Amino acid sequence: MPHKAETILKAMPEFAYVFNKQDELVLWNKNLELILGYSAEELYKKNAYDFLEESIKEINIEIISKVFSDKEEQSLEQNILTKSGKKIPVIDTANYALIDGEEYLVGMAIDISKLRETEKKLQQVIAELQALKDQLESENVYLRKEIESRYGFEEIIGESEPLMHSLYRIEQVAPTDSTVLLEGETGTGKELFAAAIHKLSKRRHKPFIKVNCASLPATLIESELFGHEKGAFTGAIQKQIGRFELADGGTLFLDEIGEVPVELQSKLLRVLQEGEFERIGSPKTIKVDVRIIAATNRNLEKQIRKKLFRKDLYYRLNVYPVTIAPLRDRVEDLPLLAQHFVKGFNRSLGKNIERISKKTIRQLQAYSWPGNVRELENIIERAVIISTGKSLTIEPLLKPGFEEEGQLLPLAEFERQYIIRVLEKTYWRVDGPEGAARILAMHPETLRSRMRKLDIKRPPV
Repeated sequence: MPHKAETILKAMPEFAYVFNKQDELVLWNKNLELILGYSAEELYKKNAYDFLEESIKEINIEIISKVFSDKEEQSLEQNILTKSGKKIPVIDTANYALIDGEEYLVGMAIDISKLRETEKKLQQVIAELQALKDQLESENVYLRKEIESRYGFEEIIGESEPLMHSLYRIEQVAPTDSTVLLEGETGTGKELFAAAIHKLSKRRHKPFIKVNCASLPATLIESELFGHEKGAFTGAIQKQIGRFELADGGTLFLDEIGEVPVELQSKLLRVLQEGEFERIGSPKTIKVDVRIIAATNRNLEKQIRKKLFRKDLYYRLNVYPVTIAPLRDRVEDLPLLAQHFVKGFNRSLGKNIERISKKTIRQLQAYSWPGNVRELENIIERAVIISTGKSLTIEPLLKPGFEEEGQLLPLAEFERQYIIRVLEKTYWRVDGPEGAARILAMHPETLRSRMRKLDIKRPPV
């Protein structure tokens, strides 16, 4: 090989080498000696495959053969072996050369160890970023659920087990399009639960239409639900769109579903099953996509036995029943509810009630709450009105007379209510001929002792 070519080869910064047709190393630069750890004597005429892993030998045989046959450049990323057996990652490029009639393979290898280390670190960083991204996505999903839950349940106050169970049931069904039947006593807040289902559903950006079936006359409820054409009946001076049409794509809340007249229930059943109906006075069939949430404070099974409610409609509505617990079954929620209502009435009534005493809380928890949360809200409003300081003052809680029949009370609560009733009759006079003690056949001090024990106090004048 001419001296000039050899000088150029040895001056190259990469690992430069020349193999003859017999795969013997005949020329190289100093860098190759340094990286591989061989002396010049050890390298001379060393076989090309001695520097390669056995697993890639066949590939290299093909590439070297291709260089000599096609006389074209070939490249390969692989590991070469040092004298100590260490693997050095390189990008190997080989070219054909014809020098003084002899065929040679002239190659150059670039050490990519640092590049591999950088890639490895980069992969670690990418893996860490991916793990962080996955974690953030999981947290975001959780936070979105938390935000949605808080948004959906913002007006539903409490932490009791019965309430948590109802909210869990709602979270399960809300993302679906299943019909929900909310069962519970008057005043338990069924409309709030219906609104929460809508807000947590995929229909939340569509209308949430409410219909109180109990507040509509039987003659008007069909028109309200399905609409009517102009002139369909006396007084129909213009066309009216029904609630089903208004709720198309969204949710229709049918409160007090048990009040729907029997003769209208078949039409209601049809729209629930087939999603279609006709306006009053029109033969045209209208199709709608509406999710139904129904609510009732009646026992619909009893209504069915009395022939006041269709059995097939009941089964269509009772796809996913949720029972809302009465307030007397979740008395541990009373402090939170009371504070919530006090805060609201402070704003609306211009008051500044800051405290609810433990005695007041016990007084609230001792009551049976036949009117449930709605009754509590009214009593708190009245208490905020009469309270003159910063502490809430609540009047004695007496169950309305129409709630007495058939209601069983704990003995202490019955005694407490009866004593209060007698005291009110005597204008809170304890002793004397017209006093409560005489009526109750008790010694005045005994009555006063019972009043202290039962937390009975004369309301402020």
